[in-house]
Amino acid sequence: MDIRLVNIGFGNIVAANRIVAIVSPESAPIKRIIQEAREKGILIDATYGRRTRAVIIADSAHVILSAVQPETVANRLSSKENDEL
Repeated sequence: MDIRLVNIGFGNIVAANRIVAIVSPESAPIKRIIQEAREKGILIDATYGRRTRAVIIADSAHVILSAVQPETVANRLSSKENDEL
């Protein structure tokens, strides 16, 4: 079993095979998901105090905040997959 990792900004790395979704934090439902994760203690803030630009939802129900654009994270994720082929 090979663990693939993807950089989500500022040297923070997430296991690529655990990512379910990468979304923008703009909509009310996503803001609600972030608040509920904060209350449950399953929110991981990897923004280093910067503006949240991507919300990564993991299969463990953890919610990860990133200061990198969702497209950038997705491109990094897809480039890792393409490198393996």
